[in-house]
Amino acid sequence: MKFKKHLTFSSLMFLLVLFCASCTVGASEADAQMLEKPKNIIIFVSDGMGFNHLKATNYYQFGEANAQTFEQDDWTSFAMATYSSVMRVRSGDTIFSGGYNPQKASTDPEYLKLDYTDSGAAATALSTGKKVYNGSIGMGIYGDTLTHMSQAAKALGKAIGVVSSVPLSHATPAGFIAHNEHRNNYAEIAKYLFFHTRTDVIMATGNPDFNDDGEPAEMNPHYVGGSEIWEMLKANDNRTVFETSEGTFRVQDADGNGQPDPWTVIQSREEFRQMATGKQPTRVLGLPQTYATLQQGRTAIEGHTMPFETPMNEGVATLEEMTRAAINVLSQNPNGFFVMVEGGAVDWASHNNHSGRMIEEQIDFNKSVEAAIEWVETYSSWDETLIIVTADHECGYLTGPGDPDPLYPSVVNNGKGNLPGMEWHFGSHTNVLVPFFAKGPGAEYLKLMAGENDPIYGHFIQNTDIASLVFLMWGKPEIDVHKLN
Repeated sequence: MKFKKHLTFSSLMFLLVLFCASCTVGASEADAQMLEKPKNIIIFVSDGMGFNHLKATNYYQFGEANAQTFEQDDWTSFAMATYSSVMRVRSGDTIFSGGYNPQKASTDPEYLKLDYTDSGAAATALSTGKKVYNGSIGMGIYGDTLTHMSQAAKALGKAIGVVSSVPLSHATPAGFIAHNEHRNNYAEIAKYLFFHTRTDVIMATGNPDFNDDGEPAEMNPHYVGGSEIWEMLKANDNRTVFETSEGTFRVQDADGNGQPDPWTVIQSREEFRQMATGKQPTRVLGLPQTYATLQQGRTAIEGHTMPFETPMNEGVATLEEMTRAAINVLSQNPNGFFVMVEGGAVDWASHNNHSGRMIEEQIDFNKSVEAAIEWVETYSSWDETLIIVTADHECGYLTGPGDPDPLYPSVVNNGKGNLPGMEWHFGSHTNVLVPFFAKGPGAEYLKLMAGENDPIYGHFIQNTDIASLVFLMWGKPEIDVHKLN
């Protein structure tokens, strides 16, 4: 997207601060309404999605590029930088990231394999507006506890939730509502989510009673806080106090009425489908009957490489169904809601350089976005709901056939229903810019933040700009500690 004039982020802050200063006692109602403040915010994160991931999926599904609703001209769109602040600490020395250099990125393909973010740091940046160290979950580079957008929503009396196609205590869902020194502390993060946050809806995988084929099995329960916690949760007995061998855990007051709110646990696909309509419990923990991923980890039939060639796990809810259920529950709050929906297994398939599975996962993600758009246009409006669609980073260094060069060859359209011409060049994340799309109150302000330019992708924002804007619109509450109660 091209603009005649671009302001720096500092300029935007100055202008908005001046505006906010005018919205004091005595200011006119018209002035106060100038700064759009969405009632609802829905953020979609396709973990690992680059521009070529999205284009390859469009070619397979529709035979043409720019086929998604969120890619159309009535959406604000540009690229986004994803790098973290600190790569690692080695022998007591802090190794800082080199950031993103457009000139190097457009001339040296190997440059993009350096200084890439991990999903913990990326989710934290998206959620808090602060670039942090790789592995962080809501923690700053000096050990400080950062404020999430979801906490700003709670301060306004809104409902909050996270939805993911990978485990609930994994980096991205955790990075939007939790605080922990490292993303790999799954059991500790799960207990934090269940007992230290006021989250209303958590829907993600990690069910220790099923394997990745949706079959009954005994799996590691660390994603759900350990076996004791899980056994008490799935009893679904309105429990608010959890006595374990580690100690006593108590659920929080999620709705602000002074009373602790128990979790309602759902697992079956039918339960998710039923929760998508009508009056529902206001606090829901949904764990589909699968372990690590909804579909990406299912056993492949030998020789099957095309999307959907290996039958899907029919008993497992889709990300689209989970999204519909989550929005229905959260929208019961008259004050509005905040929710982050992650297509987490796009990244897992990209790490494996598996084109067919990546396209499957991206299609489910795209359908989830469509479900939210449908909800906005049926039950809400674009005057009160902001939808953002983006990625936390690119994964797999996906291009068209042949070695990458400064022109970054695009994937090749081989027609609807056929795998595009595509080639993977890496088994991990990259530092390449990722797509960004937005529509609704506040989306226009993001244009003012796109003050940097890339010779390949054009104007781009930083991943920290999203939370910075949300805090301007919703306010930023003070928070204290992050340890378990």
